[in-house]
Amino acid sequence: MSTEKIFIIGLPRTATTSVCLAMLEQGLKTAHNAYTQESFIQAQVLADTPIFCDYQALDKHFSNSKFIYLTRKAELWIPSIKQLLQRMMVNLQRTDGGFNPHLKRCYSETFAPLTLDNVNRDDFLLDCYNRHQQGVFEYFKDRQQDLLTIDVSDDDSYLKLLTFLNIDNDKAREGGFKQINIGGKVRAWQHLNNDFKVESTNKGRIDKKLY
Repeated sequence: MSTEKIFIIGLPRTATTSVCLAMLEQGLKTAHNAYTQESFIQAQVLADTPIFCDYQALDKHFSNSKFIYLTRKAELWIPSIKQLLQRMMVNLQRTDGGFNPHLKRCYSETFAPLTLDNVNRDDFLLDCYNRHQQGVFEYFKDRQQDLLTIDVSDDDSYLKLLTFLNIDNDKAREGGFKQINIGGKVRAWQHLNNDFKVESTNKGRIDKKLY
């Protein structure tokens, strides 16, 4: 595979973890979140923060890369992202700690203005989703060969992914994508043991400059 990196640029709660698991199963070094320079060096596939926010800068830094944009039906995505943001709000807004600054920046920019009132509004969340989608489509409008758009709930999405990445369809996982973050839980990735999994931090430490 001549592609330098594969960036999964769907927003949180669009099945980024399921796609990362599929990449692990194909033997690709994969990072779900990347907060160190080493994670960007080691991983062939990267998703979530800061990827969904920084895809344009990453495109310029890592030439010859491929991008996978994940969509999800609004009636499914909105309650899921709302629940996630409600749980994260305190640590996103803390000035004395909380989440790391890369994560805070990405969420603050993507869901701006990030307030509790806003994250409880369906129309606000849909506007954020649409703004991100329009940005992706506009950026790649003349480079369709570099962008794949899929909804993992579509029956043909898994094979479309393999074809896009020039992976032999004979290596397809039976049943397609595996759903692993179920019932609002988002920590499944942390409990995965796989030799191709790339850690997002260096034993909890992050780098100020990532790439």
